[in-house]
Amino acid sequence: MVEVRPGRESLDFLGYTFRWDRDLRGRSHKYLNVLPSAKAVAREREKLRATTNARQCHTPIPELVSGLNRHLNGWANYFCYGYPRGAWWEIDWFVRGRLIQHLQRRRQRPYRPPKGVRWYDHIQKFGLVLLTRLSGRCPVHA
Repeated sequence: MVEVRPGRESLDFLGYTFRWDRDLRGRSHKYLNVLPSAKAVAREREKLRATTNARQCHTPIPELVSGLNRHLNGWANYFCYGYPRGAWWEIDWFVRGRLIQHLQRRRQRPYRPPKGVRWYDHIQKFGLVLLTRLSGRCPVHA
């Protein structure tokens, strides 16, 4: 049994960080904040790097995005307890950047989205899942 007292102490357990934080509205009481640990987010980034590395250039984009979606959905289902929005936002940005790098690495000439289309919209046409949009469908929050 571990006691996490209000203060600067935190506990990392099973990929989560448990800590007492100040109230966001400036009131005097504190609340127990539960979020994915920095180590879990770093491990997730490493797995995403391995999925989108240079050795995967032969993988068709729909198949690659399907694998990424399956992996991201599983990660989000595990880490949907507590307040994961910050970690989800970080992973969303990372996976979009990796997918852009992957697309540009596939050819000798740089890959560009169609004229007048932003990268964000172009990647969403491939069907990539955004974790920040999954928060309403999380089984813990339902």
